[in-house]
Amino acid sequence: MANKFGATSTTDEVLAGVDLKGKRILVTGVSAGLGIETARSLAAHGADVVGAARDLTKAENATAPVREAAAAGGGSFELIELDLASLASVRAAADKLVAAGKPFDVIIANAGVMATPFGHTADGFETQFGTNHLGHFVFINRIARLLRDGGRLVNLSSAGHRFANVDLGDPNFEHTEYVPFVSYGRSKTANIQFAVEFDRRHKARGIRATAVHPGGINTELARHLDDGFIEQWLKQINEDAAKKGQPPFEFKTIPQGSATSVWAAVVATGDEVGAKYCENCHVGEIVPDEQEIGLGNEGVRGYALDPELAKALWKKSEEMVGETFPE
Repeated sequence: MANKFGATSTTDEVLAGVDLKGKRILVTGVSAGLGIETARSLAAHGADVVGAARDLTKAENATAPVREAAAAGGGSFELIELDLASLASVRAAADKLVAAGKPFDVIIANAGVMATPFGHTADGFETQFGTNHLGHFVFINRIARLLRDGGRLVNLSSAGHRFANVDLGDPNFEHTEYVPFVSYGRSKTANIQFAVEFDRRHKARGIRATAVHPGGINTELARHLDDGFIEQWLKQINEDAAKKGQPPFEFKTIPQGSATSVWAAVVATGDEVGAKYCENCHVGEIVPDEQEIGLGNEGVRGYALDPELAKALWKKSEEMVGETFPE
């Protein structure tokens, strides 16, 4: 399909003229930033949105704009409790949704953490891999039966996947020095590989899965970084860009950052985005592993889209969570 959108497109621009009445969409991580805007834009176009959040009190206050948009646009909005760092919470949330039996057209796995200090989830997994990947892995697989034929899964990844491939031999950093952004990179690669294998397993029903990079956005995701880190990082990035005659890096706004999520969820075709990595409202190109990492650079590492690595991650994930999800 022709693509008229790009890096500066907003959610409202991407969804202009799109009627989502009758569509039921689940968005995780709706207590801040991209999750709120993603939910708001979908509800404003008539979708029935279910938002998942760890802290319901925070989410209730933060999502007032979502309920206003739903009321104005003919959609609806409700909240469910979901703590991705606790498999007990993940399973309880999934079980409630399955028991209710209401189908979904789209699941957007938006929630996540970045560059956290070394720590563990309630189940003993390294915090970032456990929260960003394993929590969503169990939650989405448990509710996969609720996805309608022709449905869509959108996993939020990041250009940060270029920091590292998944290490299936040491996913919890038991034998490897913990580096926050290496851990983040592993978890974001896992988000892409999970989408690749989920797509393979479900596309016979017309369900397609994709991963998206929202772009560089200054949100709560950066709360674990040291004071001044982002400023110093941007200074270095822009000095390098100037040497190459390139324009300086600029953060996206939250509506711009959420645009690729909604584009991949309800605008692009399944064949266009299935088992792919999307950024700036288009499908990303594979870049060599040796190509430098930069906030302004586009592209996806080949290892992230490797179907055999995706299968291996799936198997390892099942072993770690003690649960099997057959084809």
